[in-house]
Amino acid sequence: MGLFDTIKEKLGMGGVSNEAHKPLDPNHTPNQHAPDTVVDSERPTAAHNATTTPPGVAPSPEGVAHSAGASTSAVDVPAKLDAMAANHPEQLNWRTSIVDLLKLLGLDSSLESRKELATELGCPQDKMGDSAQMNSWLHRTVMHKLAEHGGTVPPELRT
Repeated sequence: MGLFDTIKEKLGMGGVSNEAHKPLDPNHTPNQHAPDTVVDSERPTAAHNATTTPPGVAPSPEGVAHSAGASTSAVDVPAKLDAMAANHPEQLNWRTSIVDLLKLLGLDSSLESRKELATELGCPQDKMGDSAQMNSWLHRTVMHKLAEHGGTVPPELRT
């Protein structure tokens, strides 16, 4: 897992490892059936077919069932980080400092770690030699990538 995945995980954005995205080996798939086979356990019954609302779930006004307690809302990154900062012993300026952002998340904020993150995210070589330029690029890019991965990040934090 890369450092950016760890950042997403710390923010509750489902830091899914690459293991989940590996293609399945067709020779080692459990319960494998011919592609055109429908297994009886997968067939809907008359009592519970695809149009039936599951027990305990009220249908929505459009007649579409929504699972109870399920949420598809994005993580509000600034709210989450502000809450973490309120409980942190140091006063950290995560809104402009990649070092403070990493500290707030409990991650290594060393130059070596930041260079690793910059390399992972594709930092241009001309910025890698100047830590101030790299840090600015890195903070902006992390915020932009969090937004790309479903986080709610206001535009002023991505520019």
